[in-house]
Amino acid sequence: MIKSMTGFGSAVADDHGISCSVEVRSVNNRFFKAVIKLPDRLANLEPEIDRVLRDGVGRGSLVLAVSVKDEIATASVTINTAVLKTYVDQIEQLAAHISRPSHVDLAGLLALPGVVEAGELSDYLATHEALVVALVRKATEKLNDMRQREGATLWADLRKHIEVIRESVETITSLAPQVVRAYHEKLKTRVNQMVADAKLSLSDQDLLKEVALFADRADISEEISRLGGHLEQFVSVCEREDQAGRKLDFIAQEMLREANTIASKANDSAIARLTVNIKSAIDRIKEQVQNVE
Repeated sequence: MIKSMTGFGSAVADDHGISCSVEVRSVNNRFFKAVIKLPDRLANLEPEIDRVLRDGVGRGSLVLAVSVKDEIATASVTINTAVLKTYVDQIEQLAAHISRPSHVDLAGLLALPGVVEAGELSDYLATHEALVVALVRKATEKLNDMRQREGATLWADLRKHIEVIRESVETITSLAPQVVRAYHEKLKTRVNQMVADAKLSLSDQDLLKEVALFADRADISEEISRLGGHLEQFVSVCEREDQAGRKLDFIAQEMLREANTIASKANDSAIARLTVNIKSAIDRIKEQVQNVE
């Protein structure tokens, strides 16, 4: 069954003082595109998270954000007094050089690079990596659940337009033979009138040749057959394939091609009105298909 490219998934967990949350959103895109937002210390996880997303999602534009609150790492924060002393000494030297008293702002000093240090990076990564990746997988599963539900809604709407096309094609199939008969009668009446006025004679054989030429030009049986075949293929792809968006877009384009040919060849106002209905339904289908994975 088809899936939408629009969805949202999230996952949270608390594990021994570590609070982690993952959110992933997706919208339609012709290709797969992922934007991954990670804490600086977990930047090395980006390739693995990208693989997880690619394994779970066929295409779409995704934004994944990871937030980590680590009470353990916060408790293990230390102040590098050597670095801090270096900053203070340099400030005092600068104050003496310009003959101005120095006013040391402790909060400002603590914000300087290298003054405040967390625990060892290797310990941090070992503690967080497995948890983050597990939550990414869980959030991706929830994203796909929502995309599946949205896909069901899309399919329900597509079926309405498919039914419009199917009913119109059936009516056109029944009207097509009448077009040639109506042309025959109209042509015969006009020719007889012209012949009578001019006091000429025209054989039935000549009239039948003209009707035969018209019937050949106006024959839409092949177009009707191909359109019906495309319609059945469209339904089959929707019901049986997960990543069907590109294929459905191509089939819809082929349906529109056949509808345009029918409209140009039929030479009948009733059929022309029906093809307008068909093309309108196909346009709606093409719009909806743009959001199918």
